[in-house]
Amino acid sequence: MNIELKKWSIEDKERLISVCNSVERKYLANRMPYPYTEKDADWWLDMVSEQDGKEGVFRSIIVDGKIVGNISVEKKSDVYGKDAELGYVLVTENWSKGIMTEATRQICDIAFARLDIIRITGLVYEPNIASRRVLEKNGFVLEGIMKNAVVKDESVYNLYVYGKLCQD
Repeated sequence: MNIELKKWSIEDKERLISVCNSVERKYLANRMPYPYTEKDADWWLDMVSEQDGKEGVFRSIIVDGKIVGNISVEKKSDVYGKDAELGYVLVTENWSKGIMTEATRQICDIAFARLDIIRITGLVYEPNIASRRVLEKNGFVLEGIMKNAVVKDESVYNLYVYGKLCQD
């Protein structure tokens, strides 16, 4: 299996829409619209073309030539400006194959090299054990647990806060 990250382009719009409409949303923030429309994709692709390498690193996840997910590291602002937050989605049929572990390794290397940051933060809802393992396999350390910090679809979750420091 060949796993690679690629910059998003306008030619990827239909696949972006398909991925965003088919991913499991149980542990995702609500900021990703559903249904994900052509207008949403246009906004995302425009933002990515302006911000990539400046305020974040945004990549499609490609497995054997097909886009199967999205991964990004986005800089925070103000006094948190040397920190960035990791986020990702992967279509369900590609879970538990090591894809996200490898994609996370690659995006962290890119982000530390291209962004003016000293750490990357990963925030994971407590029951999302698979995402917690992805971070741990990539050297993220559990820094704390925020109790009852997330309310999603009438469920209340603890939020696990992970951090990975730049290893100059």
